[in-house]
Amino acid sequence: MIKKILPLLLLIFIGCKNENKHLIDYVNPFIGTGGHGHTYPGASAPFGMVQLSPDSRLDGWDGCGGYHYSDSIIYGFSHTHLSGTGVSDYGDILLMPTAGEMLLNNGADGNPGYSSKFSHENETAKAGFYQVFLENYNVDVELTTSQRAGFHKYTFQKDEAAQVVLDLEHRDRLLDYKIELLDSNTLQGIRYSDNWARKQKVHFYMQFSEQLQSITFNEKQSVAGISFGKLEEPLLVKVGISAVSTEGAKANLQAEIPHWDFEKTRVQTRTLWEKELNKIIVEGKSETQKEIFYTALYHSLLNPNLYVDVDGHYNGTDLEKHHTNDKHYTIFSLWDTFRATHPLFTLIQQERTNEFIRTFLRQYKEGGQLPVWELAANYTGCMIGHHSIPVIVDAYIKGITGFDTKLALEAMIHSATQNHLGLKNYNENGYISASDEPESVSKTLEYAYDDWCIAEFAKQIGEDSVASIFYQRAQNYKNLFDPTTNFFRAKNAYSWFSPFKPEEVNFNYTEANAWQYSLFVPQDIQGHIELMGGKESYENHLDNMFTASTETSGREQPDVTGLIGQYAHGNEPSHHMAYLYNYIGKCSKTQKYVKQILEEQYTNLPDGLSGNEDCGQMSSWYVLSSLGLYSVTPGLDYYTIGTPLFEKSTLNLENGNTFTIVANNVSDKNFYIQSATLNGRKYNKSYINHSEITKGGEIIFEMGRPPSNWGNTEIPVSKIENNIITPIPYFVAESQTFSDKTNIELASAIGGDIYYSINGNKETKYTSFITINKDSEIKCRTLKDSKWSKYISANYYKIDNNKTIKLYSEYANQYAAAGDKTLIDHLRGGENYRTGNWQGYREDLNVTVNLGEIKEISSISIGFLQDIKSWIFFPTKIEILTSEYGDIYNHLVFLDNTFPDDKEGTFTNDFTFNKHKINARYVQIKAINYGVCPKWHLGAGGKTWLFVDELTIK
Repeated sequence: MIKKILPLLLLIFIGCKNENKHLIDYVNPFIGTGGHGHTYPGASAPFGMVQLSPDSRLDGWDGCGGYHYSDSIIYGFSHTHLSGTGVSDYGDILLMPTAGEMLLNNGADGNPGYSSKFSHENETAKAGFYQVFLENYNVDVELTTSQRAGFHKYTFQKDEAAQVVLDLEHRDRLLDYKIELLDSNTLQGIRYSDNWARKQKVHFYMQFSEQLQSITFNEKQSVAGISFGKLEEPLLVKVGISAVSTEGAKANLQAEIPHWDFEKTRVQTRTLWEKELNKIIVEGKSETQKEIFYTALYHSLLNPNLYVDVDGHYNGTDLEKHHTNDKHYTIFSLWDTFRATHPLFTLIQQERTNEFIRTFLRQYKEGGQLPVWELAANYTGCMIGHHSIPVIVDAYIKGITGFDTKLALEAMIHSATQNHLGLKNYNENGYISASDEPESVSKTLEYAYDDWCIAEFAKQIGEDSVASIFYQRAQNYKNLFDPTTNFFRAKNAYSWFSPFKPEEVNFNYTEANAWQYSLFVPQDIQGHIELMGGKESYENHLDNMFTASTETSGREQPDVTGLIGQYAHGNEPSHHMAYLYNYIGKCSKTQKYVKQILEEQYTNLPDGLSGNEDCGQMSSWYVLSSLGLYSVTPGLDYYTIGTPLFEKSTLNLENGNTFTIVANNVSDKNFYIQSATLNGRKYNKSYINHSEITKGGEIIFEMGRPPSNWGNTEIPVSKIENNIITPIPYFVAESQTFSDKTNIELASAIGGDIYYSINGNKETKYTSFITINKDSEIKCRTLKDSKWSKYISANYYKIDNNKTIKLYSEYANQYAAAGDKTLIDHLRGGENYRTGNWQGYREDLNVTVNLGEIKEISSISIGFLQDIKSWIFFPTKIEILTSEYGDIYNHLVFLDNTFPDDKEGTFTNDFTFNKHKINARYVQIKAINYGVCPKWHLGAGGKTWLFVDELTIK
């Protein structure tokens, strides 16, 4: 009997222990610090201004968060960090406790420095707290924060003199700086820096619990060594920061940490986190899955960051001082976070969502535009689209309306009617051409979605004429749809961009390939299904994507990770795709793939994220999907239902209501929904309205092993029904130039009648291919169901060209331009290598041109492009050879490059040799690739590119 009772008591004890466990104890900040997650393990308050964390890596893509789990050296502890970005910045105001010889160099250059070894065995990370033991100095470091201030606790060996290094040189290039000693316990200063944010301002106010004995500086006065002598007690350091002034930094510190009680601040921040995490309570499943869930929720709540001092002053996007009685924020990674993070916030951060939107509108008024990856009041212009727009509209549609709607519409229209980033071509033609703008397909698709959001918002506030315009623009996605492949494809000036490989990562798409953008029409999913030929074709496309080979081709893109077939969970464009089966009544397939993603793409290990965390988006996908919900179309008032992971999930809403999601019989094998009830009534919809959740209640799912038909008949709707457009026709041509005659085909993605004119002549109905034998402008449009499309035109040029070319080098498919004859097609590449007119090589160039007969040559010229940030360099040397009969070639000249290899920007140059009376039929060009990026380059050691266009022989 005793043997039977003891195991039972043990189970009861474990159960009680887990029930008493705080949610904060499930948070593991080390998740995402390995692999390519780019998170940091240090201390921060929810949405806090300060992110006090160790810095173990100074540069490189996997050093964007300042720390990587594979490292064994710590350089210090800085007060600002980015969570999961793909570009590096921050790392401001670095402190490092040391002992022994005072060193003001970090040691990264191989010389003795203040950095220290550390071990993960002596390292701890929790929400709002970080601890590590520095092996070189036998110093134990503990860190915590308030919202606007950092709190350090350094425990030195009592027989060692305590020292602290303050390094303002750390990471970014300094624009201005100052370290000022106010008294024996206090420093203040500024650090203005240039990196991703071109002018970031940080002011600091720093207090020590012990009096300093001496302070020494490096020659530039940018690094300080502070000595305290031997200490009996731990050294405490408090640091307030501000983007506005040192007075603001002082006020922030005195308001939030007016005492010297480290544990008090730690507990206060722990309490803030517990409060935020308690907004979603999950029950059942393993402790590991709860660890993954609550860490994901924690990561979701790190950004955006508070960016206003306690007195209401903040640094505006005009980089000037402003005042507000509101909360003000920074770090809006909106290309990522509009998809899941901000929809999650509409459930659990409603008041903050109002604050975020009011921040957007202040940024618009002060800086002249809505934020496009705003960072520390700087517009970085990173990523595409204007995705503050769906955040605003999604909130408004869901009843979160605490902002100026008139100003919001004005700001959104302003963003959509600019002439930059392809918008001019988009507005005029209904799409962006690859020859007009890089990432043309992705930009067209995402602008169209943003336009739909504007239309929905305008309709809601009674601006019907505005809504009409933007509903039409929202259908521009149709203008890049190729019905022969069922993909969205890039167009050049005369035809489709080719050769086309859907698995190829190239600059027609943003961090993706054609597969990963093939289903981005969240505003009109039903319209896209019709365009693809119906539900069966759409389902086949989804199936093929998930089961395709995971191999990609083209340019190296580290973001394309977490592949299931060609679905790439490691980057945002794929995040909604598994849920699209619901829209064709195949809900069990959504459940199957969502379950697979939840299990395969997330773990509780340092490399537990399959891609960049991206300021919460990767984690927010997990949070929502674990609940069984996802917002496929932010801007519509519903969530598509997937498969709930936990037995019970409770949302504690700001309005005081609770909404509970119960999954009876759920297990690793029982993940298919068999039936459901909402508040006791049978529920067959594969979606749920936001209002059903916020008014409180309970949805119960009965789970089972076999796929079922639940939800297949009452599906979510995403359909544009107003102001339907006829898409423009498209051209099919081999080239834009020809020497004798050429054939041009016209076609339409939706059928209808096409009418065309040549060189302004009378419009004619198209019936068969058009043959031209001279310079021609073909202008055409489509008539379908009594609706005309926009006009579209293309120019074709006849050239006097008997030349042929033979390539002995292999160009990259994604930089093929017009193919083999690119270099002699009489069309010049512009100043942007990504627009499809330049031909790219990752080897030396070796080509021969056959002039057709022996001719007198006076000039030979070949054009190259340099853009060192993109690893493209001018050739180091060019050799020109000639031959009369193609058997023996005579060396003519070496042309050396004299342009500097370290000058940033885009440059083009024609390398030219002028010589009278050279008789030859064959001209051979050999251009030597730069080779590998030099040591000072961000891509040091990486293979360089050679970009070439137009070989001219006169």
